[in-house]
This record gives sequence, C-alpha cells and structure tokens, in this order.
Amino acid sequence: MAFLEVTNLCKQFGGLKAVSDVSFQVEKGVIKAVIGPNGAGKTTLFNLISCSLTPSSGKVRFDGYDLKGKKPHQVAALGLGRTFQNIEMFAEMTALENVMVGRHIQSRSGFFASMFKMPWTLPEERNIREKSMELLDLLGVLDCADVEAGSLAFGQQRAVEFARALAMEPKLLLLDEPAAGLNIYETAEVGRLIAKISDLGITVLLVEHDMSLVMDISDEIVVLSFGQTIAEGLPSEIRNDPEVIKIYLGE
Repeated sequence: MAFLEVTNLCKQFGGLKAVSDVSFQVEKGVIKAVIGPNGAGKTTLFNLISCSLTPSSGKVRFDGYDLKGKKPHQVAALGLGRTFQNIEMFAEMTALENVMVGRHIQSRSGFFASMFKMPWTLPEERNIREKSMELLDLLGVLDCADVEAGSLAFGQQRAVEFARALAMEPKLLLLDEPAAGLNIYETAEVGRLIAKISDLGITVLLVEHDMSLVMDISDEIVVLSFGQTIAEGLPSEIRNDPEVIKIYLGE
C-alpha cells in the first residue's frame, strides 16, 4: 500500500470540473511534483488532499487512513502538513514565535493549564522554543529568530514558513508553489531546503511552475491538464513526453 493514494478524485464547482478522475500514488520518502499549466487543478487537488475541500467523488488514503470526512486539523494530527502559495505569516510576531505556533499540535497543555501555569507547562514551552530554534538553524534563518516576520525578505519568510510546517513533525509535507515570487538565487536555496526536508525522512509532494527546480529535485512527476492526469513518471520521462511538451510549448 502506497503512503498516499489518490483514487479517482473529482471536484466539481457547478458545471466546472476542477479535478476530474485523478489517480496517483506517492511512496514514502520520495519527492513528487505535480505540474501543469494555470487552471490545471493543482491547488484544488492539494485542497482535496488536505481536506480543506470535500471531493465530489473519489478518495484519498494517507498512511493507511481513509481521509473521507476528516477536518484539516485531524489530517494534520495524522502527520500531513502543508504550506500555501501565498505566504501566511503572523507579521507582527517574530520568526521564532511563528515557528512555535506550528508546534502547537505537539503540545499537551491546554488553555487553562497555561493560564494557571501548571507545573508541566513551563518545561513544555521550553521544549517548544528549543525545537523551534533548531528548525530555524536547520533552514539557515536562526539569525532571524527575534526579527518580526513582516520585515523579513521574501526568501527568509519562505524558510520560516517551512520551519513552521516542520514544527508539527509531518510525515508528508505538501508544498504549494514554494518558489513563487522568488528570484533565481532564492529558488536555488528553496531547492536546497526541500532536499534538507527530504533528508529528514519526510515525504514531499509539491506543486511548482519552475521546471528547472522540479526537474532538479523531483524523484517522480505527475502532470495535470484541465483537471485530468495526462502523464506520470520519472523526470527524464516527463521531459520527453510529447503530450507534456505540447501542453507547455504548444503544437
């Protein structure tokens, strides 16, 4: 059984089929990319996998669990994390505080325990802070720990966003256009960060338009067009697939 299984997945908005009968699998430990032109249904697919949207039909299984009917926070608790195309940071909080927020899913202290400063809350908060600092260090932005997130450069914000996603200790991480808005040097750094994430044993599924990045870091690629799967395979196979070439370069 594959780590992530997407089977005959469909999502219809009125008369529009944004995702139509999409099926593919993701094995544990790989970096798999989902590519396709604008409007192909890539972000809708991510929203279905992470249960932000309910499918019209089809199913998603993750780590042996059927995700039908689950809420996003329940999916996150199973170990499925994600980032978004548009970076969402708490702008007036520091980079460290943003990462600590992502750690809440590993916290056992509730609101009242924290308010009344129960004995176990301080060691837990200290552990959350230490783990968050380690992640900032891992992703090369430790020197930004005490800087307000809103004042960071775009590439630094992306690294902090990755650290926040890693703070929840995901088994599978969905990255929605991680290189969006980045220059060539920042994109290369994002590629290195994704490789670091993979080296931690985390499976990665990403949507991305930068083909040089996709071909450089991906183990496998699935291609969507008008909500349907048109190709799947190794980067070398996708690069030479006539249907993929036609979609990206025209007749």
